[in-house]
Amino acid sequence: MDTKKYFKDILTTKQLSIGYKESKGPDFCLLSDINLTIRRGELVCLLGPNGSGKSTLMRTIAGLQAPLAGYTLVEDIPIKERNFKEIARLLSIVLTERLSVGNLSVYHIVSLGRHPYTSFMGRLSDKDVEIIQWALEQVGLTGFADKFINQLSDGERQRVMIAKALAQDTPLIMLDEPTAHLDLPNRVEIMRLLRRLAQETDKAILLSTHELDLALQAADRIWLMSKNEAIRVGVPEDLVLSGSIEKTFENNSFNFDRKSGNFIMHYQKKAAIQVVGNDVMGFWTSRALSREGYQVTCEEVADCKIILDEVNRTWNLILKGRHKTYTQMEALILDLRKHETSKLTQN
Repeated sequence: MDTKKYFKDILTTKQLSIGYKESKGPDFCLLSDINLTIRRGELVCLLGPNGSGKSTLMRTIAGLQAPLAGYTLVEDIPIKERNFKEIARLLSIVLTERLSVGNLSVYHIVSLGRHPYTSFMGRLSDKDVEIIQWALEQVGLTGFADKFINQLSDGERQRVMIAKALAQDTPLIMLDEPTAHLDLPNRVEIMRLLRRLAQETDKAILLSTHELDLALQAADRIWLMSKNEAIRVGVPEDLVLSGSIEKTFENNSFNFDRKSGNFIMHYQKKAAIQVVGNDVMGFWTSRALSREGYQVTCEEVADCKIILDEVNRTWNLILKGRHKTYTQMEALILDLRKHETSKLTQN
């Protein structure tokens, strides 16, 4: 492997300030002194709560919105000094909006990616045709070239737009919420596809997303944005272990759990329940009990204990000295609810 080539910076921002220029009065600055890089072959995910400035940063990097200060370089070329066609050879963009041109074929849409390289007449050369075929092959749509876009599922449509970006043959590909309208299997597949493309095509891929769990698994690096704070940059594991993810998404209704990599909702707390047993069954039992509002612990609790039998998949409840065995979590939960109801009646 040519490591010098692999670690080359494709995108660099220098003292970038993002925000909005006001016709009257001072400019509104969201964030200043932004210095970021993306290297060749990297998948970088931009994460942050709503209102933190993700879209503004993406638009500014892409040259769709003027920076308040500083500049962006793609392959050492300043974006703000280039015209539309020159920028289109440096970066390609896949936006969130659903494609509504039902009368266009997949091949036609992907071929639009070659527009920056064609003549005024838009005639495709043999090289253009070869690149279009390659792009369709990369996203697994070789047999879909003659289909109309309105015949495709949302996941297939997103692959078409990624193929168009590949056909544009730019060193940097940017995607705004590429999994926004997709179901879980397609969200996973799109993230896997983007990671593979970054590695195999040696392009830099930057995407904004709310899919924290997928970003933590797929991204080489994460840009973590929060309001009025410097962007934190690092590999997913460093940002989790340092508490940066937790701090960025801090909320009264939920918290980020470093152990599982998931958000956990806060519930009104009831009594403590001791759960004896870890493993998979223990994890899901603790989750169900937490949802019911119980404080789950492995410490000794006088009134209530649940002993898990992993082999037979049974729950053995010891409640105020009484023993009962359950083969379904639902039955255990219903009995615990009845117990809580009877306590309220007695009180």
